[in-house]
Amino acid sequence: MNVPVHIPEYFEDCELVAAEGLARDPAFWLAHVLLTMGDPGEQASRYGVDEAAYQDMVERLGDAGQPWPVLRVPFGGGHTAYAVYANFEDQSDVEFFVRHPAWGRLGHLGQCGADGAGPGLPWAELVHLAGSAEEGAEGLSDASQRLLLLLPMLGEADLPGEALGTVAGALSRCGISPDAVGELAAALLGDPDPAHDPRWTVTGGNPIAVCSSRYSPRQLPLALGITAPQSQALADALTGSQTHRQARRPGSA
Repeated sequence: MNVPVHIPEYFEDCELVAAEGLARDPAFWLAHVLLTMGDPGEQASRYGVDEAAYQDMVERLGDAGQPWPVLRVPFGGGHTAYAVYANFEDQSDVEFFVRHPAWGRLGHLGQCGADGAGPGLPWAELVHLAGSAEEGAEGLSDASQRLLLLLPMLGEADLPGEALGTVAGALSRCGISPDAVGELAAALLGDPDPAHDPRWTVTGGNPIAVCSSRYSPRQLPLALGITAPQSQALADALTGSQTHRQARRPGSA
């Protein structure tokens, strides 16, 4: 059953459907990372995924005649990150953004496709979002699935040493062959280039980090135009910093 998803600030003339059910299929995860970060023409069997199932998934995700699949990652404070497979007749993209129902706008992370834009997340935010599911909220709750869904938005000059193992573990838990996850994770993360890879800094009066890449929507603070309390709430939800501030408050345990 296709459950409609309504995003008031998104395209008015497109039909969106919840697609979290695809997350049970390893073919989806292989298609997702190869369509957004790799070569979708690779042989699926090398990753332990059935070739026919993989090709069917690629066709479904890019079918302009079907409602657009939407996968959601709910996180702290009522925020949600979205991945939308936006399939126009002449172009297909995967669009990533965050939303809060009180904003009246979207916060764009980036997109993968002909008009690619990004990165949209540093490593620390990606890992925090993966592990901060909102109980009872609609969308993905599994940390590995949440990490892989948002992985195409990662861009970071100084990835920590555990990044490769974290991504490889997520791939394995999502059904990719354990014999191939190390190689695939390395290919997805790429070779580090500290001189040119994006850096993230908090500057000025906005608590949300901005990105040094000129291709990133986050050259400006995410969801620019929301109120100062909303920006602080989003920064806290992206990083978990509220917990740390409370812990350091005078008189706290």
